[in-house]
Amino acid sequence: MSLTVVVAEDSVLMRDGLVSVLTRFGHRVVAGVGDADALLAAVRDHGPDIVVTDVRMPPDHTDDGLRAAVTLRRERPDMPVLVLSQYIEQSYAAHLLDLGSDTGVGYLLKDRVSAVDEFAAAVAQVAAGATVIDPEVVGQLLNRRRDPLQRLTPREREVLALMAEGRANPEIAGDLYVTEAAVNKHIGNILQKLDLRLDGQGHRRVLAVLAYLRA
Repeated sequence: MSLTVVVAEDSVLMRDGLVSVLTRFGHRVVAGVGDADALLAAVRDHGPDIVVTDVRMPPDHTDDGLRAAVTLRRERPDMPVLVLSQYIEQSYAAHLLDLGSDTGVGYLLKDRVSAVDEFAAAVAQVAAGATVIDPEVVGQLLNRRRDPLQRLTPREREVLALMAEGRANPEIAGDLYVTEAAVNKHIGNILQKLDLRLDGQGHRRVLAVLAYLRA
C-alpha cells in the first residue's frame, strides 16, 4: 500500500533519512518540514494519509510537534499520526491516546527508525488504524503497575506487554513460540485477574490495556 506522508523533523539529517526510508517502501512524501507551524500548514494543504512527526521542534523546542499533532487530530479525527521521540515520555503517548478516536496512533523512539523494516511496518499499521506503542514505553507502563501485576505469571506478563504493543494473537503466538490456543488461554487469565473487559477489536483492545496500565 502506497501512502502519502507529511514528515516533520527539525534535524535535516533525520528528516532526509525518514524521507529516504518512506520512499524506499513505496510511499510518497508530499512535504518535509522542520517546525510545528509548517507541519500544520502542510497537512492542511496536502491532506496526507499519515503524519510522521518529531515531538520536539521549533518554534519553542519543547513539545511543539506533539501539540501540532493533537491539533490536527482534533481538526481531522481520522488523521493517523505517528509521533517520534528521542526519549521515553509516557505523557506523550497519553496525549495522543486520550483524544478518544478509533483512528491509528503511534509513539516510537527514534532509535526504532534505524530498524527500517520495523519502522515501515509501524507506519503501515498506524495508517491502517492500529495503535503502535514503543516496547520500551510499554515496559515502563508495566513497571508502574507492579502491584496488581503481581497476580500474573511471567508468561502472562509477556503476553500483556505484547497486547499493549498492538500485537494480534497469532503474532503473540509466533513471538513466544506457543500455540494460538495457549495465547487465548493466557489472555483469558489476564482479563480475569485484572478485571479487564475487552471487545476483541484490535485498536480498542490496545486502548483498554494501555488505559489500565496508565491508571
